[in-house]
Amino acid sequence: MNTYSHILIIGGGLAGLTCAIDLATENIPVTLIEKNSYPRHKVCGEYISNEVLPYFKSLHINLEELRPVQISEFMISTTNGNTIHSKLPLGGFGISRFTLDHYLWQKAKSLNVQLINDQVVDVQYDQNQFVVKTDTNTFTSKYVIGAYGKRSLVDKTLNRKFMLKKSPWLAVKAHYKGDLEENKVQLHNFEGGYCGLSKVENDVINACYLVSYESFRKHKSLKIFQEKVMSKNKYLYHFFNNTELLFEKPITISQVNFDKKQPVENHIFMLGDAAGLIHPLCGNGMAMAIQGAQIISDLLKKDYSSQTPVPRKQIEKLYVKKWNASFSKRLLAGRVLQHVLLNKNAQTISYHIAKTMPWVVPKIIKQTHGESLVC
Repeated sequence: MNTYSHILIIGGGLAGLTCAIDLATENIPVTLIEKNSYPRHKVCGEYISNEVLPYFKSLHINLEELRPVQISEFMISTTNGNTIHSKLPLGGFGISRFTLDHYLWQKAKSLNVQLINDQVVDVQYDQNQFVVKTDTNTFTSKYVIGAYGKRSLVDKTLNRKFMLKKSPWLAVKAHYKGDLEENKVQLHNFEGGYCGLSKVENDVINACYLVSYESFRKHKSLKIFQEKVMSKNKYLYHFFNNTELLFEKPITISQVNFDKKQPVENHIFMLGDAAGLIHPLCGNGMAMAIQGAQIISDLLKKDYSSQTPVPRKQIEKLYVKKWNASFSKRLLAGRVLQHVLLNKNAQTISYHIAKTMPWVVPKIIKQTHGESLVC
């Protein structure tokens, strides 16, 4: 095992694996440390905007062999059952993290990325070098990329501000068998949260919802909450009563935090949810993770190939600038949309505006999505 690598990536989700694949195509030494093994399920909406397709193609990532579901339409329902329908400006596809992450892991392995299953417990930076400690080993590297998701022990080590307060959000996800329009992603509101439904490969329905603890804690279990609260939305009532749960039980993540984060912390380049989490109702977190990988990979590839290495501070400034240019407006739009959708009065007003001026809906969707990535 090599304990030194030019670049070390913490976390093997979409952002980390895509970044590792991109860097490895240029023969840059990369080590990726992931605490879990694949394949495995993750709490996720499992919808990706088509904006990432040119980038995936450039990396020879062949999604067709994974049989993703093509999605071109969007539907949203209010708590009282009113609905808004729209075309998705770019469209997207449904693919499970169980399938996609495992595929990317194998792709990275074929490109000689050093893949390690271990838990990172500490990261220290000194004299232009990182020392990364895991449960079983110690690694050194010139650059570290944090792609470890929403919350991690690394966040505590770095004393990141959002870790100092509790978050009121719980995320829940499960797969189901049943009937659902294949080309449509659906978003259904209920008291204290919203639930996304869409198809993934193998005719499976992914259901993922976000709920506030204030709404959830009054009930004893996820099943009771679904029956007593979520099913007041007639579309969710129909869904839960006409589908078969494929998991032994839904999987959950607590303390989901939407506070603003910094793209660079203690010289670590943050990717995906570690850099900033967009509200799930926007359905674009996976695409943002992938685009973030492209941004930092391009910068580090130029540095590696240059006869005169670019100063670290300059790379950090460029990354922050490009990250903010790509994502800050999307994150703001997500916060505004969530505030609107969790307010019944605002829901009603928004519904009437959308019915009167349907062209507004695609424009709003565009605020949370990007253009096709240039490669």
